[in-house]
Amino acid sequence: MNDLLRSFGRALSSALHPRMLWLTFMPFAAAAIVWGVILWFSWQAWTDATRAWLESWAFTASLYGMFDWLGFSSLHAVIAPFIVIALAIPLIVVTVLLLIATLSMPAVIRHLSVRQFASLEMRRGGTWYGSLIHALWTTLVCLVLLVVTLPLWLVPPFFALIPPLLWGWLTYRVMTYDALALHATSEERRALVRRHRLPLLLIGVASGLLGSLPTLLWASSVWLIVLFPVVTAATIWIYAFILVFSALWFGYYCLRALQRMRAEEHGARTVATVPY
Repeated sequence: MNDLLRSFGRALSSALHPRMLWLTFMPFAAAAIVWGVILWFSWQAWTDATRAWLESWAFTASLYGMFDWLGFSSLHAVIAPFIVIALAIPLIVVTVLLLIATLSMPAVIRHLSVRQFASLEMRRGGTWYGSLIHALWTTLVCLVLLVVTLPLWLVPPFFALIPPLLWGWLTYRVMTYDALALHATSEERRALVRRHRLPLLLIGVASGLLGSLPTLLWASSVWLIVLFPVVTAATIWIYAFILVFSALWFGYYCLRALQRMRAEEHGARTVATVPY
């Protein structure tokens, strides 16, 4: 627990470093451009398709009837756009995460290597291509789980529990590989993940909970749909900042754990070679 809190504090202070803030801008700009173009040209089609799907569902009639009874008939018009946004946000998060993993994470680890872990030997057990393949495969598994659990998102308290758990697992799987790719061998990485699986998953879940903050911004008012372009841009940058902070948190924890594991192995070898 002390290592978790210590690495959290160091990551928080490092996240405000000008270089780290710059690393949030690159994935933000790329994701904003890509999703801005996609949503600009497909927004109406997605909204119309979602509205048609809702109207064909028997549950929707009951839901609209409840809105009418409560005096919120105007909500009929915003349900479909809100669902489109709710589905788009996870895809935006995944896009930003992949960009962070491939563009920003190597720079984060190099930053930590120079400032905090200069004495830690680089054994280069991972590659950029290996990171990309690992991230894409893990993301695919996460998206399948997302689709399977999507009906539960409409049922309290699963709406608040499932997204952080999914993003936490995805972040833990992707960033652990990237945090250790430069310094650890593949055997060291697997051994460290087995030994620290629970703390790493806790960091991932905590990162997932932090990543829920922009979603809560949307959920706070359906009328934010009117400000969709501005709020979407702000949401993407917040995600980018949170994920860079998460990269620093994973980086500090994993490299410190690797440093300690090597020291233990060196001590064990020294003891084994001492003559009796």
